[in-house]
Amino acid sequence: MTEETRGTILVVDDDPENRHQLEMMLGCEGYSVESAADGEEALASLEKLDNEVTLVLLDVLMPKLNGIQTLQRIRTTNPSLPVIMLTGVTATSKVVEAMRCGASDYLLKPFSHRDLDSAIQRALAGRRVSEQQKQDAAQLENSYFHGAWCDQTVQLLLRQISASDVPVLIEGETGVGKEVVARRIHARSSRAAKPFLKLNCAALPSELVESELFGYERGAFTGALKNKPGRFEMADGGTILLDEIGDMDCKLQAKLLHVLQDQEFERLGGTERVRVNVRVLAATHCDLYRAMQEGRFREDLYYRLAVVVLRVPALRERKDEIVPLAEFLLRRHTPAGQTVQEIPPELQQALLAHSWPGNVRELENLMRKFIVVRNHRMLVAELGASATNHIRAAASAPPVSFASRRQMASRQPGDVEPPEAAPPPAKIQAGILEQLDQARMEAETEAILAALHETRWNRKQAAQLLNIDYKALLYKMRKLAIEGIPIQA
Repeated sequence: MTEETRGTILVVDDDPENRHQLEMMLGCEGYSVESAADGEEALASLEKLDNEVTLVLLDVLMPKLNGIQTLQRIRTTNPSLPVIMLTGVTATSKVVEAMRCGASDYLLKPFSHRDLDSAIQRALAGRRVSEQQKQDAAQLENSYFHGAWCDQTVQLLLRQISASDVPVLIEGETGVGKEVVARRIHARSSRAAKPFLKLNCAALPSELVESELFGYERGAFTGALKNKPGRFEMADGGTILLDEIGDMDCKLQAKLLHVLQDQEFERLGGTERVRVNVRVLAATHCDLYRAMQEGRFREDLYYRLAVVVLRVPALRERKDEIVPLAEFLLRRHTPAGQTVQEIPPELQQALLAHSWPGNVRELENLMRKFIVVRNHRMLVAELGASATNHIRAAASAPPVSFASRRQMASRQPGDVEPPEAAPPPAKIQAGILEQLDQARMEAETEAILAALHETRWNRKQAAQLLNIDYKALLYKMRKLAIEGIPIQA
């Protein structure tokens, strides 16, 4: 273990033999260890030691205050302290209850030295990431929610939405920051102290999306060796964001509608009904209203989700945010100990002139590249070449009717009403959609291949470069038939 991860660990277990064994294991790893025989002793130790305790190992079954009650008391005074629950009970309900109350992780007895060390490392790393995310979120809000698009009307609407419990549909192009808006709504709601969980419906096959959302019982399918709670159970009392909801399978849409209506569901392979209290936020880059009219999205689910509709403008519509966001992203990704680079005026002008088809995600990747290459002229040349290609593509694209332009321009953040204009005839519409799908697939293929070449076909590094989940990259590679290339370490 490194010096950075050492600290004081409080072991709470009513079994003296277990306490002694844990003290020996942790002492060998260089930790300072305090111990308590029950929950009351643990709370007294935490009060006495003040902020010296780095992490708590807490048994679930104890006399006086049990582990769950002790965890609840800890969370009222120290919401960020990592707490790992130790339990010999295999019931899913106990695990879910512990995670709902704010446990960082849990270990099923008996566990190995390696299992304990891994859980501690995850919990400590999670705390560091959480603290960094809070700092990042505060800095991001200063640049993201104070642009011209987020005027007093939108600010008021966000406050009203946050104070309510209604479902919200967040629309916007890929990479505009829909998740940032969702996290802000959660952070300012009465559920802020409860979990915020996200699931990207486009990143996984429908079978995996269902098990991730609703969990499964042991034996539900091949490989289901134990019960697993789903995201809805884990988010009970909090908020769940269903990203790219427009890509959700129709069968799953029906099950989701049932959860929204009745706040209950059954796990895969189970018969017991599970009740939850979860606020659902949904995000999409596609036009769900059109998808509903075309029969690709359930009408009843659309109107259940779209109680309030927020449209997040594309980055090219928020010119006043581009440079502040770029500066924030430079600070965020510059390694510790390295000087944060200034953005020269020449690069600032190029940033403002660029159309940003990839939105904030594209800007973030460009700033990460700037940190590595430290050559602003090269980035200016790249942005200029990209602008030329964009102009050529626009010149060859079919014209957009005045009515369509007026309809798009009239959409404002917070619009709830669907567009009044009727959709084009099915035959023409299908042709345009096919062209758009083909263009999107070609752009995705080009971006993935570029990332793979840059990382010498290391898919994990490519996923980091593209700022997407590793599994999402593998799924997209299969979908786009990018395969058969030897992977180099």
